[in-house]
Amino acid sequence: MVCALACQAAQSTVSAPECKRFDAIYPTGKELCEKMWDGAFVYEPDENNAYTMWFFDSENPNDDVARALGKLGPSGHDTCHLQYFHKDVPGPEPDGFTECHPWKNSACCTHGTVETHTKLKEGYGKEYHWDRCGALSPECERFFVQEACFYECDPNAGLYRKYAPHIYNESNPDHNEWQMHGMPIKASYCDAWFTACRKDKFCASAGGSFFSCATEYENVDKYAELQAQLEIEQAKNSDSEDMNTATVIGFVSAGVVIFALIACGCVLIIKERAGKPLFSKLLDTPAAHGGHVVGNSNI
Repeated sequence: MVCALACQAAQSTVSAPECKRFDAIYPTGKELCEKMWDGAFVYEPDENNAYTMWFFDSENPNDDVARALGKLGPSGHDTCHLQYFHKDVPGPEPDGFTECHPWKNSACCTHGTVETHTKLKEGYGKEYHWDRCGALSPECERFFVQEACFYECDPNAGLYRKYAPHIYNESNPDHNEWQMHGMPIKASYCDAWFTACRKDKFCASAGGSFFSCATEYENVDKYAELQAQLEIEQAKNSDSEDMNTATVIGFVSAGVVIFALIACGCVLIIKERAGKPLFSKLLDTPAAHGGHVVGNSNI
């Protein structure tokens, strides 16, 4: 078992991807929005034809943008096209729905999925934690939370599914129902994200691709788990060897004692047969003159 784990560890040695400052990875907000998510978003200077990842209006302004772009009919949304943690149909969420509050009245996410920023960060596994290069500043992390809320909750995100329902082929391993592609995002939003994060650090793999980084971190985590298993097995074997050694020592010691006793017994027998016993009989002690002799009436 230990040998097998050691061989696997040797074959899968990996190192974590390089971390760099945001402004060393992405020259501007345009590269940040377009490269980080592998083309899911497009930096759009014409903000009348672009979506936002956060809003404070009572109604979702992204619905009007979708209608203007011919993506949404007058009746509104009747389905959530993205499929992962998403609901089938958008709808209201309870009063405790606060982390992603702009979408409370019509959300494709459930309260349990987006309850806290920690749940949003950890939802897809530790390889997708946005702070693998160290804690982010609060202003920077807030944009990651907003993007996560937007992806999980906004019904308009599903209008840009990479493999739309009419082309999705379940038998094609390259197709999926969760990936987005080409959604125009307001340039001002992308620029603000860049400004907030420019001094923070992020994974620089493949030009700052979150998905490439996640793949590399997954390999790093698997290697770490393999190493941990190897250490546990080695510790178990070490304890077993210690117990075996103690047992052997015990048997050897007992054998030495038994051999010594047998040897001693043989010597006694030989001496006795030769008329030279090691231990003689006790001599009778004569009674003292003038004293009493037990059983004798003479005085």
